[in-house]
Amino acid sequence: MQNEKDTRPFAIKPIPNANIKPLIVFINPKSGGNQGAKLMQKFQWLLNPRQVFDLTQGGPKAGLEMFRKVSNLRVLACGGDGTVGWVLSVLDQLNFQPPPAVAVLPLGTGNDLARALGWGGGYTDEPISKILCNIADGEVVHLDRWRVDVVKNEEYEPTEEGRDTLPLSVVNNYFSFGVDAHIALEFHEAREANPQKFNSRLRNKMFYGQAGGKDLLQRKWKDLSDNCTLECDGKDMTPILKENKVHAVVFLNIPSYGSGTHPWNRSSGVEQHTDDGIIEVIGLTTYQMPLLQAGGHGTTICQCKRARIITKKTIPMQVDGEAARVNPSIIELTHLNKASMVTKKKAKSVPMPHLEQLRLQVLRITMFDYEQHHYDKEKLRSASSPIGLIMIDQDADLEQVRKHVNRMMEETAHKGRSTKPLSESWCFLDSCTAERFFRIDRAQEHLHYVTDICTEDLFVLDPELIDPTAISGIRGDVSVDNDIDHSERMAMVSDSDSGVGGTDAEQRNPTPALTASQDSSDTGEEEVEAALEAGVPSHLLEKNSDGIIKAAKQGDLKMLKDLHSQGFSLLSIDAHGQTALHYGARHGHKDIVRYLIASAPPSILDMVDTDKGQTALHQAAYNRRRTVCCMLVAAGASLTIRDLLGNTPRALAQRADDQELAAYLESQEQFQTMVHEDLETTV
Repeated sequence: MQNEKDTRPFAIKPIPNANIKPLIVFINPKSGGNQGAKLMQKFQWLLNPRQVFDLTQGGPKAGLEMFRKVSNLRVLACGGDGTVGWVLSVLDQLNFQPPPAVAVLPLGTGNDLARALGWGGGYTDEPISKILCNIADGEVVHLDRWRVDVVKNEEYEPTEEGRDTLPLSVVNNYFSFGVDAHIALEFHEAREANPQKFNSRLRNKMFYGQAGGKDLLQRKWKDLSDNCTLECDGKDMTPILKENKVHAVVFLNIPSYGSGTHPWNRSSGVEQHTDDGIIEVIGLTTYQMPLLQAGGHGTTICQCKRARIITKKTIPMQVDGEAARVNPSIIELTHLNKASMVTKKKAKSVPMPHLEQLRLQVLRITMFDYEQHHYDKEKLRSASSPIGLIMIDQDADLEQVRKHVNRMMEETAHKGRSTKPLSESWCFLDSCTAERFFRIDRAQEHLHYVTDICTEDLFVLDPELIDPTAISGIRGDVSVDNDIDHSERMAMVSDSDSGVGGTDAEQRNPTPALTASQDSSDTGEEEVEAALEAGVPSHLLEKNSDGIIKAAKQGDLKMLKDLHSQGFSLLSIDAHGQTALHYGARHGHKDIVRYLIASAPPSILDMVDTDKGQTALHQAAYNRRRTVCCMLVAAGASLTIRDLLGNTPRALAQRADDQELAAYLESQEQFQTMVHEDLETTV
């Protein structure tokens, strides 16, 4: 039998040096779509390949053991929060002394720990060499970690199928139970069933927002405080849960939660710290949850050093995003230890003798040009177009610069100039610290001074500005989230009467509605000819039919399908400018609405009639068709279009005296606005 020395292929011989910070990288090549595999190749090119480990080949244990004698070691975990937790747990198992500091390259869905440490909400295209410098220069901070012990509550029987343990026993980010864990569990189950539907950060984020809206209508967890008790540092907090009618309780260890929201209300006068041995306890209602995405907060309950929860029924719970249904239990939350983490430092501002204001020309670059030439600085400069000038302090960070750029664009529009406005998803480009241009993550703008990313001109990327030469579509409804296929829009709309089970909603530019004098038989003749020449199928080739309208009125799905298969247009309208979707929504024919959302062009969602200027969502809201409203919102129908009397769908729900439906639509308005402001995560 060979001894251990003979089987070891090589050994790491450390050379102590206080100025050297060796690095090992753990990466899952399957993370972030194909992103993980590409990053592995880049890291292996820049580092010694023996410093880069594939997590699918046995996990992080072998790599950590190999480098455990190396002083000043730093670890880079490339993946989601689960990957970071995995690395930290193995460090605990190995009793690594002193433990190496861990940095994060976010490739997951939520990336809350990465956000809290300054690494942003998702990797875009920042050069790996720059990331390596940031890791070496980063400040080491401590992160509290908490232990969760679960014991079965023998006094109560399970109310549904569940388990007696939590998915994880250590909390790095947060532990929660109630409606938010229920949504996380739905997300996990939906992703397991259709993994191909969850390859977009935007789509994943929208699932959470829409599911929160569904639970707002269902109110399934309104009795949460009746089925649990909460003690924090020996004090009974259950009356506070009952008073605030909370539907979820969150123990929050870091500032970021649920893909970048901040539920802890700092206006309470108490700041959050990741290393104080205290965890924040927050209550959430189903109304507050979607509003978190728009900058809202939860209900502050307390801060504590230990907690005890007793549950009387099977309740969904989650630890760092890993969710499960847990049978009646007695749960103890106590402090475990502190982990060493690397934060991304703010660049040092160069001292200036006189901080005179900079005069910067702002230049816009289209996504088409960026993808074609981002490795060629000169071509990108030539392809850019000026949109205005700003005056800015030399020590201003990019968050401040963003306000100046937005103000400059507003002034330009007010003066009536012809400059096309920036879309809400624009981002800064770094044009001077690497051999090529690269994007700055919105979540990291506070870490960069304006002088860090530009010299004479300030470059911004506008991902929604379409290059005329790149347009090849026939319909004209350009999708921002290009990885969401039109045929997938209804993939996660629930078949149940309770509402949506998720969303694949497309973010698209609304297409002007067809009026009664603009039916599909006499519009776009040139486009039809172009479609025929290119061999591209187009809905413009379909025929208008009163039968389509009749089938929708009667709720006859078979008739509707037969007419559509015969070539009749689902965009058919009657003399009042109403589509089949208007009638299906008004009468609550869910099968009709589901088929139209899945099969008709996306423009049908926001087509308005000629009598009242209303969309299908307006009519569903006024007629209190809750399920239909959820389906339309999930598919991407606009919540902000006003009819001829100035009413939004929410206003019509209020007029119909359905306050719960109005509250749902209000929360989704806020969420829809947030998505438009946060589209850089899909770029």
